[in-house]
Amino acid sequence: MKAIIDIPEKKVASTLDVLRSISYLKVIPLTDEKFLLMQEIKESVKEMNEIKRKKKTARNAREFLNAI
Repeated sequence: MKAIIDIPEKKVASTLDVLRSISYLKVIPLTDEKFLLMQEIKESVKEMNEIKRKKKTARNAREFLNAI
């Protein structure tokens, strides 16, 4: 199982030390940019699934490009 833990900046070092001391855990720190990217991808997948289930309608490419 994977989990994301949001740690206050002041507590990062001590919390990571504790987590790394647990032999069965693998700690991979994420930058804010990587976390944001993961959230955006997750939201995009959710939206695509809603479009597939016809709960949302898709825009055509021209509309999409004009919105940018």
